[in-house]
Amino acid sequence: MESIQNYDDLPMNWVGDWAGRRMALTPHRTALYDSFTQKTYTFQEMNHRACRVGTYLTDALGLHKGDVLTLICRNRVEAIDLYLACGKLGIILAPLSQRLKKPELDDLMARLQPRVLVHEQPFAELISTLSVPASVQSVINIDDDQNFFENVILKTDPREVNMPLAMNDRCLYVHTGGTTAAPKICIVSYRQMIWNSVDILATGLAGSYQKVLITFPFFHIGGWNTFTPLFHAGITSVLLREFNAGLILDLIHEGRVENFGAVEAMLQFLIAHPKFESTDFSQLKAITTAAAPCSKAVMQTFLDKGIPISQTYGMTEAGPSNFAYIARSDALDELLANSASIGTSMFHCDAKIIDQESRCEVPPGELGVLCLRSPHNFDGYLNDPARTETIIDQDGWIYTGDLAVQDQDGLIFIKGRADNMFISGGENISPEEIEQALMKHPAVAGAICAGIPDLQWGQAPVALVIFHAGKSATEEGLKAFCRDYLADYKVPKHIRSVAELPLTGAGKLNRQAVVTLFS
Repeated sequence: MESIQNYDDLPMNWVGDWAGRRMALTPHRTALYDSFTQKTYTFQEMNHRACRVGTYLTDALGLHKGDVLTLICRNRVEAIDLYLACGKLGIILAPLSQRLKKPELDDLMARLQPRVLVHEQPFAELISTLSVPASVQSVINIDDDQNFFENVILKTDPREVNMPLAMNDRCLYVHTGGTTAAPKICIVSYRQMIWNSVDILATGLAGSYQKVLITFPFFHIGGWNTFTPLFHAGITSVLLREFNAGLILDLIHEGRVENFGAVEAMLQFLIAHPKFESTDFSQLKAITTAAAPCSKAVMQTFLDKGIPISQTYGMTEAGPSNFAYIARSDALDELLANSASIGTSMFHCDAKIIDQESRCEVPPGELGVLCLRSPHNFDGYLNDPARTETIIDQDGWIYTGDLAVQDQDGLIFIKGRADNMFISGGENISPEEIEQALMKHPAVAGAICAGIPDLQWGQAPVALVIFHAGKSATEEGLKAFCRDYLADYKVPKHIRSVAELPLTGAGKLNRQAVVTLFS
């Protein structure tokens, strides 16, 4: 008998069928609480919905394994229905951010070549402006006047649509910011999602929680990276349609939330909300932060209420969960003392810090670029092998581009980025993309952008511009112009005109000089 060469390539019934497997184990346990509709759903109900949606996708729309379904909507139960249904069928879900503008969405749609575009009513006007590619055979409005999803799709007579899938089959296409203007589209396999769940559970980040709030949007890997391990473990997901500080505090006060993840800006909004002081936090057991280490001042506010905060780190290409600070004692002051650290790599993740030039590993205490390797690495950028080769080597190491240092206790500290990309409120921002948007303005002859420290967002974009002779524009006019091409969070916080752009000795744009000027 010939031996199996690779189980990751072997189709198996359970791969992707998260709804069916969880229903078989705990059918009557609560899978989801939707804070918008205030409805609860059991795992059995979620599987029945997934079967109805899956039947509609195959029988009514004719979708097959490998077809792409794009989704533009906020965090709502219908998005989860599609995710679970696609998992039964091997349809690739490609969530797109509703915060993007027409040029960005047109570019992504052209590269994804989806068969179906699903969106919700609040974004109907945006959808109407898009240059939808010819590959799209159906455009579905989730909650139009006829409430199509509820009254048609979920009324479909269900049948068992699950088909065997391999762990190396494609699960998601996730777009992410980068160091060039064109967004990257990451190929996320079922293997990546499975191993990420395993690592989160093995590392202990799920703890003993029974009710976890999902705060990260589903157009990010972070949203699915939160939902999937919760669903795998039979934990109740509390769904938040979009970030709402007052509603989150209400959910905490009502005892509906034991844990949630956040970027620091979210926590700042909670602290600033009028309800914060009167909120009962007694049933909130922990908070997990991501994107960047949380400041001591914000941490202290929650530590004073007896709520520990665990720092985490990761990137879509390498995890998306790779590091976590796990407290080594019961003393909360330990968390504060190491607030700048992302901790150590997760249970099934290798990490090393290398010299940027020699690519050799550096000893503790020396600055270098963080590299990661795990079974939850991504499978490259869609149709872009050259770009893929710049981030992953033949030995499976992902080059994060983040500068880091390891202390004598093995803790890792992020010190900045080796490239130009910066993070604002948990969002990756490419300065080149902002520069190109500014350059479209008829008065602008040149532009340079950088991220500067910001108390609320961690970093915020700023820009310098030079004008064509005899032309000018106001700062507010330039910002308004940018909003036609960029998501709002990418629009520079400040724009100044200068006589010439700062350059390095090699004649390249000097972004550090921009940071110095605005700091």
